[in-house]
Amino acid sequence: MPHDGRARTGVSEPRAREADASDTGSPPPVPEAVTSERALTFVGAALTAVYLPGAGNQELRLVETAGGGRCEYGLPDRLPLSGDSPAAHTFRTGRPLWLTSEALASYSTGGPTPPRPETSLAALPLGTERGRLGCLVVVGDSADGFEAEQRRFLEQYADAVLAVLRTGTGRPAPSPLLSPALRSLCVGSFVITPDTGLIEADETLLELAGITPDDFDGKADTLLAHALPEDMHALMSVLEPSTQTVGRRELEFRVRRPTGEMRWLSLSCQVAAGCDGRPEQVLGVVTATSVLRQSADDVSRIQWLTAALDDAVTVRDVSRVVVTALGEPLGADRVALAELQDDRLAVTVLDPPEPAAWPQWWRSEWRSEWPDAPVSALPTLQMALRDGRMDLWSAGAALEPGLAGIGAGGLAVLPLPAKGWVAGVCLVGWDQPHEFVPEERFLLTATAALVGQALKRARAHDAEQELATMLQRSLLPRRLPELPGGTAVARYLPAKRGLQVGGDWYDVIALSEDRVALVIGDVQGHSAGAATIMGQMRTAIRAYAVEGHPPDVVVSHANRLLVGMETDLFATCCYAELDMEEGNALFVRAGHLAPLLRHPDGRTEEVQVEGGLPLGILADAEFPMTTCALAPGTVIVMVTDGLVEAVDLPLDEGMDRTRTALAEADPADPGEMADELLGELDPREDDVALLLLRYDGMKTRPIRAGWAVWRLPDAVMHARRFTARALRRWKVEEVTDAALLVVSELVTNGLVHTQGPVRVDLMLRGDRVRVSVSDCSPRSPAKPVIVDWDATGGRGLLLVEAMSESFGSVPVAGGKQVWSELVVPHCDQAHVDSGPRTQRRGLP
Repeated sequence: MPHDGRARTGVSEPRAREADASDTGSPPPVPEAVTSERALTFVGAALTAVYLPGAGNQELRLVETAGGGRCEYGLPDRLPLSGDSPAAHTFRTGRPLWLTSEALASYSTGGPTPPRPETSLAALPLGTERGRLGCLVVVGDSADGFEAEQRRFLEQYADAVLAVLRTGTGRPAPSPLLSPALRSLCVGSFVITPDTGLIEADETLLELAGITPDDFDGKADTLLAHALPEDMHALMSVLEPSTQTVGRRELEFRVRRPTGEMRWLSLSCQVAAGCDGRPEQVLGVVTATSVLRQSADDVSRIQWLTAALDDAVTVRDVSRVVVTALGEPLGADRVALAELQDDRLAVTVLDPPEPAAWPQWWRSEWRSEWPDAPVSALPTLQMALRDGRMDLWSAGAALEPGLAGIGAGGLAVLPLPAKGWVAGVCLVGWDQPHEFVPEERFLLTATAALVGQALKRARAHDAEQELATMLQRSLLPRRLPELPGGTAVARYLPAKRGLQVGGDWYDVIALSEDRVALVIGDVQGHSAGAATIMGQMRTAIRAYAVEGHPPDVVVSHANRLLVGMETDLFATCCYAELDMEEGNALFVRAGHLAPLLRHPDGRTEEVQVEGGLPLGILADAEFPMTTCALAPGTVIVMVTDGLVEAVDLPLDEGMDRTRTALAEADPADPGEMADELLGELDPREDDVALLLLRYDGMKTRPIRAGWAVWRLPDAVMHARRFTARALRRWKVEEVTDAALLVVSELVTNGLVHTQGPVRVDLMLRGDRVRVSVSDCSPRSPAKPVIVDWDATGGRGLLLVEAMSESFGSVPVAGGKQVWSELVVPHCDQAHVDSGPRTQRRGLP
C-alpha cells in the first residue's frame, strides 16, 4: 500500500459492528461504498471522479464520483474540452497533472468550488494516444499534493478504471466504474476495536488472507492465525496498539493461504485515540504485493555485501562489514553482532561502541572489552536462535530488560544460519518508530544468510590463527633481557596469507655481565614443520652459546645438529657476540642477510660479514668470524628476508629502502625505531623478524683482576692473599671478610672435586663485587639436602649462599663457573684505584 507521507486526509467514521466477544457467528458484510471510501482515504483521496467525453466530443461530463464530499468540494458537472481546466488539459495532452494547492490556484475552472487553500488535485488520462476514453480526477486534502507512493497507486487505479471502461460496449459507459476498478486492485479494509479484539473486515481482505466469509467469526485472532510467525510481532502492534503508536502506520507482512501459498500483503492503518488518549479504533486497508519490489540499489547492495564478506578474513572483519551493510542503509541507531559459543553469546562488535549507548543491563555485563552473556538470560534471543527465524519487534514491544533500550522504535533479531546450525545473532535497533518494509526484510534476510556463512568461515580462520599464534609465541622469547650498556628490541609479524606461523626466529642471550649474543634466523618454508625446526634451532644455539663457545663454534655445532636431524629443510642465521664493555662485535653469517649498522652520525652501512653456507647442507661447513668496532650510539639491525624481499620488491631495493628508513629514524626510542623500519607491510607474503640493539656503552666500567690457582698445599692461602690485595687496591675493604670466606670455600671445592686448572676472577662494577671461580668440571655444585651433626661436607655452599647477595653457577667452555655477588656499602667508584684494570697472575 502506498505510504501516505504527509497527506493530512480525514478518515471517515467507520460503522463498527457491535458484538459480544463471545459471538462466533459470521458478521454481516461491509457495504462496498464503505470499503471504497476507506481505501481511497488512505491514499490521500477525499473525492474521486470520472469525466468522459460528451456528445460531439466538445466537452467532458462527470459520470461518477466516490468519496463522501462531492457536494462539499463542488466539482463541475461539465467541462469544455478547449477550456483551461486540469481535466481538459490532461485529456488533450495525455499527460497526468499533480497539482499542489498553489499550482491548482492557477487554473480558473475544473477545481473544487469554492477553492480551498488546503486542497490538492490530480488529473490522470484514461487511455493512450491511440484513443482516450476519459479522465480520472482525484481531490486530496493535503496542500502539498500527492507523494510518490500515492501517485503510483492512483496510476494503477486509473489503469483499472480504464480496463472497466473497455469492458463496456457502446454509450453510456458501464456503471459503476470506480468500485469495480478498486475491487480489481484487491484493496481490502478493516476496523479494529482493541478493547474487544473484534475486527470488521470486508470480503476483499478475507480473500487476501485466504478466509471464506462463512468461516470468519469477526475476531482479530482468526486473521492473525494466518500470518507467518516471523511477522507476528509487527501485527500484534497493530491489533494491540500503544499510546505511542497513535497516528498513521504502514507495514508489510506475509500470510499462508489454505493452498500453502505464501502471499505478501501491505497494510496501512491509522490509530484513532479516544478522549483519554488511549487507542480506541484502528482503521486500515490491505493490498496484495504479488512481487516483492527489488530496486537496483538492493541488488548492488547485496553484490557489495557478498564481495566484502568474501574479503573478510577474521570475525572482527565480518563484524565491521555487517555494521557497514546494515547501519547506514537502514538508518539504524544500534547494530550488535554476537557469536554463539556453547551456551553463551560473545559479542564481537557493537556500533556505537560506547557503553553509554547501550542498556544498563549490557553495561553491568561488560567484560574487558565486550559483553559476554548466557543465552538463557535473553529469552527472545534464545527463542530466535532455537527456531532459526527472523523476529521483527515494532515500537513499544515488551521485551526483557536485556533487550529493552536497544530498539525502542523497532528491533530486528537476525539468527545467522550456517549449514544446519546457527553461528550467532545480529541485533539491529532503532530509537524512533520504524516500519519494516519488504525491501528491508529482503536485505535483512539476505544479510543473515551471507553473514552466517562468513562468520563460520571466519571463526575457523580465527581458531587456526589463534593456535598458530600460540605456537609462535611459545617458540619465540617472551621478553628480552635488560642489557648493561645497550637496549635491545625485537619485532615479529606473521604472514597474512596461509598459516600465520613460520620459521623466522630471533633471540638475545646474556652470556655474562658484559657479553651478549644476538641471533636471528629463518628456516626454509612456511609451515608447522618449519616452526618446529625453528624452535629446535633456537634452543640449540642458546645452549651452545651459554656454554661459552665462540660464535663460529656455536654456529658450527648448530649446523651439525641440523644435518644430523635428516630433515629436508635448511636454515639461515646471523649470529653476533658483543663485548658491551669494550665495544667490540664478532659476526658469523650462515646464508643469512648481512646486518646493518647505523653510526652515531646517522650514516648507515651493511656490515661485510664473510658468509658461510646455510645450516643443514654440509656437516663440515666453515663459518668464519668478522670483527667490528662499535662506538656508543651505534645501532645494530638484523632482519629476515620477509622485510626486504617480495614478489614486487627486489632484495637490493629492499635493503636500500631499509637503510634509508634506518638513517631517518630517531634512535632515541629503539621501539619506535623498529616500528618505523617495519613500515607498511600489508598484505605480507612472508613472516618478518627484526632484531635491533642500540649500543650505549657501559656507564660504569668494571674493574677486573684474575688469578690462576696453583695446585699446592697452601693454594687457598695464596688465593685469599690475592683477593685481599685486590680489594684493598679498589678501596672496598668492607667486603673483605665475606669475599675471603667465599674464595676459600669455592677454591677448596674446585681443588678437591675437580681435575685441571682452577681460576679466580674478581670484578668490581658500581657497588657490587663479583667473585667467580672456574674449573674444568661441567657438574654444578650440589647443596646438601639435609645437614646434621654427622655431615662431613656441604656446609660451605650454604655459607657462600648466606653471605652473598646472589649466587649461582653457569657452564663455560670446558667446565663451569661458580659465582657470588657481594654488595659494597657506601661504595664510591671515583675513589677506586685507577691503576691497571686487569691483573693477570699476580704474586701473593
